[in-house]
Amino acid sequence: MPKAIVVVAPHTTNWDFPVGVLTLFALGMRVGFLGKHTLFRWPLRPLMLWLDGVPVRRNSGSGTVAKLVETMRQRDTMLLAVAPEGTRRAVSEWRMGFAHVAVGSGVPVVPVAFDWGRRVVTLGPAFALTGDLAADERTLRGWFAEAGLDLDAPSAEP
Repeated sequence: MPKAIVVVAPHTTNWDFPVGVLTLFALGMRVGFLGKHTLFRWPLRPLMLWLDGVPVRRNSGSGTVAKLVETMRQRDTMLLAVAPEGTRRAVSEWRMGFAHVAVGSGVPVVPVAFDWGRRVVTLGPAFALTGDLAADERTLRGWFAEAGLDLDAPSAEP
């Protein structure tokens, strides 16, 4: 699959990042990611950019979604990981910018579950989103529930 948005949940610990990066290296995959802009300061900035990180200011209207749609359309290959919670705690509603990017650029989403209790990372099937944000969120949350995760409950950390 040359292009997709990789939806990683739950995002509950700082360990998600190194475990995710090591998982990708083990699979021989290169996946960019969205990260809080403060992660891109010295001394981590060179590493974050080398790992194809995209800094995001979560509370500013900087046009990130439109920029990502255009980038996804222009590239031949691009996998982009996002944490739909937008933070490291359980939330009742996801930030759905990733869905706008997926629909706007015509790429599928691939859910990835971090199950710290069982020490398992599960890769799901590709989903084509409909553009109905509520229905798309229910579909994805349904996959995570079938994978055995309750995204509204605190998860066990490493």
